[in-house]
Amino acid sequence: MIIIWICIILLAGIGLTVYMIRNAFEDNVHTEVLSFKNLPHSIEGKSLFFISDIHRRKISVELLKKLKQKPDWIVIGGDLAEKGVPYARIADNLSILKEIAPLYFVWGNNDYEVNEEQLRELFVRFDVRELKNEVFELQNEQLSFVGVDDVSTQELPPIESILENVKPDSFQIMFSHNPAILAMLPEDHQLSLILSGHTHGGQIRIFGLGPYQKGSIRERNGTLLLVSNGYGTSLLPLRLGAKPETHLLILKKRPQNVSQNGVATYRMY
Repeated sequence: MIIIWICIILLAGIGLTVYMIRNAFEDNVHTEVLSFKNLPHSIEGKSLFFISDIHRRKISVELLKKLKQKPDWIVIGGDLAEKGVPYARIADNLSILKEIAPLYFVWGNNDYEVNEEQLRELFVRFDVRELKNEVFELQNEQLSFVGVDDVSTQELPPIESILENVKPDSFQIMFSHNPAILAMLPEDHQLSLILSGHTHGGQIRIFGLGPYQKGSIRERNGTLLLVSNGYGTSLLPLRLGAKPETHLLILKKRPQNVSQNGVATYRMY
């Protein structure tokens, strides 16, 4: 009887491991329509593809086939790489993404484990616009991309000094790898959307519980904060209860006649 129970436990363990491995390599694109009262008409209908925490994973062509529309911009939200990842794989990932839309990048904590000079050589090769504690204006200065370094770096300047460079009447989107950036923002910031990753949604959640909150979109004082589960994994390629995800974000102007609290809303399909 003991041997039978041991066999059952072993088979269950093997089955669970296989299930977690399969979860870790899923290709999921969440399409989210975000509506804002202050969205300029020139940005109406524009879309952004957000992918974070790639780590060691190879981006699948099948992933990009799931995009419901061609994005106008692609933003890599940090942890494009980590120690030990072949540069050829990083190059392949950037090459696949570049075929879709212009690339933008913010640093994650694991990106600093690789040779920064070699990584920047790849950025030059694939026209990746690095956003390191700076503001990049698009759409005739009506759209501001605010890129902030990972909060763990000692070189992170005061957030106020970065936001001072934002054109006040532009539509402002911040990209920062770690969602802890939210607690560092000044109360009077004008950001409409903040995109981050880092947490992997806990990666392995037992009975719904994990070390981090599961990826989500939530509103806080009129600003939408998206925290992604990320595309890859850290340590072992295993996921449970926090599937990998990427995001196609479609920006919409909210009609003036729509009565709803807050300045931003979202819906998924």
